[in-house]
Amino acid sequence: MKCRKMPIYETDSQGRKSTRLSRKFYAVFQDYSGVLRRLPLFDDRKASDEAARKVDRLNDLRAGGESMPPELSRWVEMMPNAVRTKLAAWGILSGSKVAGCKPLSDHLADWKAAILAKGNTVHHADTSHNRAKRIIDDCRFIHWTDLSAGKVRQYLADLRTGEHDLSAASFNYYTQAIKGFCRWMVRDGRAQENPVMHLQQVNTRADRRHDRRALSTDELRQLLDCTERAGEIHGMGGTDRAMLYRLAVESGLRAGEIRSLTRGSFQFDGDAPTVTIAAAYAKNRREDSLPLKADTVAALRTHLAGKMPGAIAFNLPGKCDVIRMLKADLATARAAWIADATTGEDRAEREKSSFLAYTDDAGRKADFDALRHTFISNLVAGGVHPKSAQTLARHSTITLTMDRYSHSYRGQLADALNTLPDLSPTLPQTAKATGTHDATAVPREATKPPSEFVSPGLSPGGEFAQLSVESGGVKADRIQSAQNTGKQAQNALFSSDKSTFGPLAELADAMDSKSIFRKEVPVQLRQGPFTKIPRKTAPPAGFPGDFRFRHDPTKEYKELESVMRATCVLIISLKSAARFAA
Repeated sequence: MKCRKMPIYETDSQGRKSTRLSRKFYAVFQDYSGVLRRLPLFDDRKASDEAARKVDRLNDLRAGGESMPPELSRWVEMMPNAVRTKLAAWGILSGSKVAGCKPLSDHLADWKAAILAKGNTVHHADTSHNRAKRIIDDCRFIHWTDLSAGKVRQYLADLRTGEHDLSAASFNYYTQAIKGFCRWMVRDGRAQENPVMHLQQVNTRADRRHDRRALSTDELRQLLDCTERAGEIHGMGGTDRAMLYRLAVESGLRAGEIRSLTRGSFQFDGDAPTVTIAAAYAKNRREDSLPLKADTVAALRTHLAGKMPGAIAFNLPGKCDVIRMLKADLATARAAWIADATTGEDRAEREKSSFLAYTDDAGRKADFDALRHTFISNLVAGGVHPKSAQTLARHSTITLTMDRYSHSYRGQLADALNTLPDLSPTLPQTAKATGTHDATAVPREATKPPSEFVSPGLSPGGEFAQLSVESGGVKADRIQSAQNTGKQAQNALFSSDKSTFGPLAELADAMDSKSIFRKEVPVQLRQGPFTKIPRKTAPPAGFPGDFRFRHDPTKEYKELESVMRATCVLIISLKSAARFAA
C-alpha cells in the first residue's frame, strides 16, 4: 500500500493555477472489491505508514471474511473518527464496529433515550443511567472493549465491603443496570457480544436492610382517625393524607402509582368501580384496572368532587417526603394512643409496645410500602385464594406474593394450631365396659386374668392350641405363648362357664347357637385365622365330610362362618378399646 502526499490544485483570484502538496499523507490502495481508494491519514510520515499497514490488513481481513484480532480492534478504537467513518462507508469496517468505537458516554446517552422512548418514566431512566454511569466512570471504561466483567464484579464487591456498605439489594440494582446497558448494545447492533452476561446477583435474604411489616387493623384505625384530625404536612391536609393511606391499604397501590393518578383514572359508574394505573407508571409496565370497595368509593367521590378529569388526584410530595409524612403521622397517632391510657401501668405497657411505631421490635419498618404489605397480608388473612391475591397484587409469581409481602399477625399462628385435631385421651382409666353387664374394666397393674380364658384375636403372635367352641364363650386348653396384651379386658369380655353369657350372647341367640354347637368341636387355628377346622369327634348333622371354608357350603356352615368372623372383628375392637382405656 502506497502512502504519499496528494497534489492539490488551486486557482487564485486572477485565474492563475497552481499546484501544491497536501499537508497530510494519503494511503492509496484498492479495497476488497477492487475500487481504488484514497484515505487521508496523518501529517507524520512514519505514523501514516504504520496506519497504512493496519488499513491494508483490515482490507485483507474483510476480503477473507475473517474476524478482527484484539490488537487491531484496539487500534481501530483509537483512530480518528473521520478515518473510521470512511472505512465504514467503504465497507471495510462493519457498522457495529464503528458504533462500538464511540465513547461509552455517548452510548449511555443513547441508552437513556431508548429507555424513555419505550414509555418508561423519567425517574426510571435517570436511575438506570446513573447506576451504569457510576460503574463505567469508577472503573475507567472508555470504549466498549474496555468493559470487563471481572472489574465490574470486583468494583461492586468493594462497595459492599468498603465504607459505602452497599446492601445486597443495591448490589443487584447496579448489576441489573450494567447488564441492561450491555444487552441494549447487543440488541441495537452496536456490539457483537455481552461481556457481563454471566454476572450473577447475590441472595438478598442473607442481607436484609429494610424489611417492612404489616400494620394491624387497630393500628390502621388509629392512624386514619388521628390523621383525619391532623393539620397540614408537606403540602397535604389531614383529610387528604387519611384518604391517601386508606386508598393505599385497600388497593395495594405504590406511592409512585398513586402520584400518577388523575380524576379520570377512577371509574365510579357501574356495578364494579375501578381505578386504572397507566403502564408507564406501573412497576410491571402494564396497564391494570383494580376494583375498589364500596365504602372507599363513597369517600373518594367526596375527595375528588369538583376536580376536572385531567386534574391530579393526590398532590403527593417527593419520595423522601412521603416517608417523612407517614412517619410523622405514625408518631402522632402513637402519642395519642399512649395518652388514652387510663392507668399508669397501662401507659407503661403501651410505651413498651411497638404499636404504631415506625420500627418494631424485629427491626421492620412501617414506611409507605408497608401499606402495600398490609393490603396483601389482609387478603391472605381473610382467606382469599392465593391466585386472586397474586392478581390483585400484580405480581409475576405467587412466591413473591406469599413469601415477601404476606405477614402473619399476632395470634394468627396460635389460632392456626387450634384447627389441629384434639389428641387428648377421651376415655378415663377406669371405665364401664360395654356388653359385660356393667362390669368395670380393671387397670393393667391391678389384676392378671387367668390365662385359660383368652381371645384368639388378642393374643399377639402366639401359637394357639386346641380350642373348644361353646355357646357364648371360648375356653383354651393350652397356650404356648406367655405374652398376652389383652389381659386387661379378658375377665370382662369372656365368661368361664358354658352358658350363653358375654358380648357374644346376643349373636349366639340370634343364630340359634344350640342348633349349631350340638357337640364340642375342637378347633385348630394356624397363621391364617379359621383356615381349617379338623374334626376329632363326630360333626353335627348336616356338616360336610371335609369341614373347610367353601364358597357354597351348607346353611349351617354359613351361619357358623358368620358367627366366627363377627366374633373375631368384635374381639379386635374390644382389644383396641381396652388398650386405649389403659
